[in-house]
Amino acid sequence: MIDLSTLNENQREAVVWDEGPLLVLAGPGSGKTRVLTTRIARILEESAGQHFRILALTFTNKAAAEMRGRVEKLVPSEFARVRLTTFHSYAAELLQQHGNHLEFRPDFQILSNDADREALLDDVLGQLRKDLTYSLPEHFKAGQLLPAITRLLEQCVPIEQVEVLLQQANVENAAPLARVYTAYREALRRTNSLDFPSLIAESLDLLGKYPFLIKHIRKVFKHILVDEFQDTNHSQYRILSYIAQPDPSTLFVVADDDQIIYQWNGASPKRIQALRDDFGVAELQLPENYRCPPMVIELANALIEKNMNRSVGKKPLKAVKQGESDNIVRIFHFDSLDEEAEWIALDISQRSQEEQVNCAVLARTKKLLDLIGSKLEEAGLPAYFAARKNEFKSAPLRMLHSILRLVNSKEDKQSLARLSKSFYELEGISIELAPVLSRASVDGKDLLYSWLDEVKLRDVLEDRTRQLLSIDIKPLLNSLNYRAFADKLFAWAEACQTEAHPDENAFNEFEEEKDVWRILLAEITKKFEGTDVGLHQLLHELDLTSKTPPKPQEAIPCFTIHASKGMEFGHVYLMGLVEDQLPSWAAVKKGDDSLEMQEERRNCFVAITRSQESLTMTYSSEVFGWRKQPSRFLREMGIAL
Repeated sequence: MIDLSTLNENQREAVVWDEGPLLVLAGPGSGKTRVLTTRIARILEESAGQHFRILALTFTNKAAAEMRGRVEKLVPSEFARVRLTTFHSYAAELLQQHGNHLEFRPDFQILSNDADREALLDDVLGQLRKDLTYSLPEHFKAGQLLPAITRLLEQCVPIEQVEVLLQQANVENAAPLARVYTAYREALRRTNSLDFPSLIAESLDLLGKYPFLIKHIRKVFKHILVDEFQDTNHSQYRILSYIAQPDPSTLFVVADDDQIIYQWNGASPKRIQALRDDFGVAELQLPENYRCPPMVIELANALIEKNMNRSVGKKPLKAVKQGESDNIVRIFHFDSLDEEAEWIALDISQRSQEEQVNCAVLARTKKLLDLIGSKLEEAGLPAYFAARKNEFKSAPLRMLHSILRLVNSKEDKQSLARLSKSFYELEGISIELAPVLSRASVDGKDLLYSWLDEVKLRDVLEDRTRQLLSIDIKPLLNSLNYRAFADKLFAWAEACQTEAHPDENAFNEFEEEKDVWRILLAEITKKFEGTDVGLHQLLHELDLTSKTPPKPQEAIPCFTIHASKGMEFGHVYLMGLVEDQLPSWAAVKKGDDSLEMQEERRNCFVAITRSQESLTMTYSSEVFGWRKQPSRFLREMGIAL
């Protein structure tokens, strides 16, 4: 029996709610993850033996993995009945299962970086220019057009409407741009490929054209839960609307309009109002904050109440932690940014080792973090940056990933080129693409088989490499056993590492990326209830997941405010609190009542509410050579400067 006695009254009401669709406005540190996972576990426990499933959507793989772990711990016997995943991963699953209606095969490739997307768009432009009955503007280049194509995809503009919509928006060269957009989407289908924005766009197309799929989805998933709803863009909201509308009574949404900081990615306060209008949700608030000291809560409340478009009746945060000690909140002013960064690094270095591992430095921009990172290194403290990493960097992992992609997508020339490049870096043997493509064409073989044949012709091939590419690869080729092959390739790479190589950087990040591979493999296996995940499913999950290595225990996190969302740290240092940084130059230009300024205020609110024990805020009179005024947010928090 799930124990609800440790929940507060509001949390408990949310967990047991059964009176229709519910919106839970959950402030930072209010225990929303606990509420979500306990609610899922409660539903599973009370329906033990039944066959319906639960769909829970969130925005990061890290959040989904954490929630899966909590639910499994609460109800291990029923864990297989919940799908905890991200919006993009769920869209990929939809297209794996039903994409044949749109001419996509289940083994489609996900183009996870702009280089691959640009290469495909370049091919599209080349084909269009061969059509002598129609001419494209000379300045149409793939690199310049890709952002426009991306925006159209993110807005899920249908092919049949794109030209009219572009003309209505007075876009220059509307007709040729519409032609390129149409050809790009057709090329994705022809090559059985999808990129991040088209995963959502094609899923919407699928649900709009085939309503019977929605009935099937709701027959399988009786309950739908959404975490961090305030981060949804319009397209993601439309997907949710499709799958929830047949029976919105079991829709459970957690959001906080004070933490909408992805406006640039389509998030908007309007989304929460649309949820109210479209679904008639009841509302419940979780204002209790279990994370921050009371003094930090006072600052946060004073700051965020200045925003005008908050939910009506939004309650202020209520500090649950009791007791205060000295130096809970500190504010320091410096003459220059360099002095500011040096002082932060020195202050952290003078803390005990136990406190150091609980410190984090937050800033509005990466440029500020680069400076503090160098100062920390000078002070003997390693810095950790949380930049998303779409592709593996070390040659062994790039070689493995390329081989797996070629097994899955037999005519993938981009992966063939990557395979040859990584192999050269490791072995110093150059395999030209032209002979491989020619051999594949003449022999009617897949590109990987033709590449392997070409490699085996080299007399200089070492025995261990011949063993890897002749014998060890067979389980992968014959039965798609990628686990066994990965272990063999890693062992081979470790043996190669002891010798000199043409590219001395071939093994950069190899040890870290081996660990990342194993972590991701374990998480993906757990996500799919411990089943043996198929190769194309594995590749989809790898392409949707960052390859960023986990933080070393002794490293100091240096995160942008956006990257820190959803996290918490013992001691937070928020630097660069000046006008034109936080708030940003664009928000200052727009004015104090602008939507941009309100989002910047939410950024500051998010930053200070990451702190569990102490908050240190710093600012300088000179930043990057320019004189700056202290951030208006300091005054709004009631801090006398």
